Amino acid sequence: MNDPERDLMAAFETHDADGIRTLLDAGIDAAVPIDGKLPIDWLTEMYFRSDRFPACLRALLDRGARLADPRTAAALLDDAHAIGAEPALATHRTSMVSCFTPLVDATLLHVAAEYGHVAAARALLDAGADPNARAGVDPDGLGGHTPIFHTVNSNANRSLPVMQLLLERGAAVDVRVDGVTWGKGFEWETTLFDLTPIAYCQLGNLPQMHRNESDIAANVRALLAAAGRPVPAFPNVPNRYLRPKGRG
Repeated sequence: MNDPERDLMAAFETHDADGIRTLLDAGIDAAVPIDGKLPIDWLTEMYFRSDRFPACLRALLDRGARLADPRTAAALLDDAHAIGAEPALATHRTSMVSCFTPLVDATLLHVAAEYGHVAAARALLDAGADPNARAGVDPDGLGGHTPIFHTVNSNANRSLPVMQLLLERGAAVDVRVDGVTWGKGFEWETTLFDLTPIAYCQLGNLPQMHRNESDIAANVRALLAAAGRPVPAFPNVPNRYLRPKGRG
């Protein structure tokens, strides 16, 4: 990987849309693989999530990149207008690499939930998307999760607004799956069993997930409340035992 390509990877990692445009305009071909992977796949498979992601994706698409499934564009670009213009997207299914919760035979509502795109999620629901649609199941019987699983322990709690929207639109909190392989194919791959959205949320406290303990506790409270269950105070969050010495 040469220096311009390294700079492009750095721009992907920080969602620097201006930097991406500059590097592509300076000669990097958006349609040519880098280290065996297309630039658009490097971007969509990275772990960072932010409001700047759609602009980064648009920069690539405008310069010749193509998504493996072009119909995912509206969800990935958080484009409510495009979804409104094509209501059939509400039932479209796709598969793509996800560095966190799997996107295998998933609806675009799963995709919007994974990336924290609330405008796209709302438009899909308005177009008739099922908030309790099940993703595909792998040969080991893992998967089958609903869109809310993508929101309960998201990177920097980015998908919280989508979680709240899904709960408002009837997403079930008591749905159970046999298991999910989180981060499949990545160094942090972790297979987890016997999951509900609440159980999956709590697993955000695993060290490899790098989630905020207070965010996880707040999401658990919200899910318990949505299920009509008692909501404890959780007085030991952040956990005193885990708190670095010299704090609090």
